[in-house]
Amino acid sequence: MAEVTMPMNGKVIAVNVEPGQNISEDDEVIIIEAMKMELPVVSPAAGVVKEIKAKVGESYQVGDVLAVIG
Repeated sequence: MAEVTMPMNGKVIAVNVEPGQNISEDDEVIIIEAMKMELPVVSPAAGVVKEIKAKVGESYQVGDVLAVIG
């Protein structure tokens, strides 16, 4: 299992995947807004999206788990 984690404090503005979806390493999983910039958060590994923990509009801290890839 691999976890997609928050790289810096910010807010989730888009979720680009859904549970059950096959993804590749470095696919954009989530888009965050931090320091007035939009930043992609990519998958650390290929696999199937097991769970999306992030919600659009919610703020998260560095290291928070946004999604789980299996």
